[in-house]
Amino acid sequence: MPRPPELGRVVRAFAPGSTGNIGPGLDILGCALTGPGDSVQARLVDHPGVQIEDPGHPDLSSDPLRHASGIAAVEVLRRAQANRLGVVLRVTKGLPLAGGQGGSAASAVAGALATNSLLGNPLDRRDVLLAALVAEEQLAGRHIDNLAPALFGGIILIRSIDPLDIIQLPVPANLRVVIAHPQMELRTTDARAVLPATVALAVAIGQAAAVARMVAAFCSSNLSLLRGAIDDRIAEPARAPLLPGFAAAKAAALSAGALGSSISGSGPSAFALVDGDQPASDVMSAMLAAYEASGVEATGRVAQIDERGARIEEAER
Repeated sequence: MPRPPELGRVVRAFAPGSTGNIGPGLDILGCALTGPGDSVQARLVDHPGVQIEDPGHPDLSSDPLRHASGIAAVEVLRRAQANRLGVVLRVTKGLPLAGGQGGSAASAVAGALATNSLLGNPLDRRDVLLAALVAEEQLAGRHIDNLAPALFGGIILIRSIDPLDIIQLPVPANLRVVIAHPQMELRTTDARAVLPATVALAVAIGQAAAVARMVAAFCSSNLSLLRGAIDDRIAEPARAPLLPGFAAAKAAALSAGALGSSISGSGPSAFALVDGDQPASDVMSAMLAAYEASGVEATGRVAQIDERGARIEEAER
């Protein structure tokens, strides 16, 4: 049975980082990644509204209407009609700010999930997603290619938001994702501003074919189909000039054996899809060396697909 709201109860929710787009799947493909994520600790109080005691980073606002976790928590309270209750949030940021690893989405999802848990889970997961979308739309734009994987886990195909229509794709066992993060920030709003308003028919057809090939690769566990499929003809050409060292890092990844490489989300992180652990380690080393040769400091890691998604980590008094 659902647990009734209990004043003073504390829960902690974790949401993993993610890679949006996965190359050509602009706004329609995303995957959750093992490793770092954002956590939100929430405490139920008897006065209305949301308070943020710790935003998780000095550059983030403590105003709940300007922080992803706070906006999402406010929306959960509204949807649950919990007008007389409130929550106090403490955020732990494991993901870089404006890093192309789904940081704002993870904070929004964790804030929404923790608040919903405190209220006894009156909202189902789809409504939790829509509550988190209110935050993402305000801060980064109306898209769920980071939100949906962060909440549900795995690899997600988004057909539409209105109505909500998402599909969890199979995850090939050997798939590894290399993330290379240059030490810079690129706000999603700035990266979306350079996208073209229209594209040529040939570009649209090529993009659709690339996404279809990727879906076939995931569904068949035939990772070789990914070679040549990570071919983003819309966002990558527009955003690459904003990302020093990216072109060299991508070329190095492909030369080292990556199945494909592109910009993670809106950047500045880059990703590569790889078959197996040792090849992934080789690709990461090659990407970091390429960034270094370009005069760009960068860090890297090898991740698997996080199939769990967001979860309640602990509950305490």
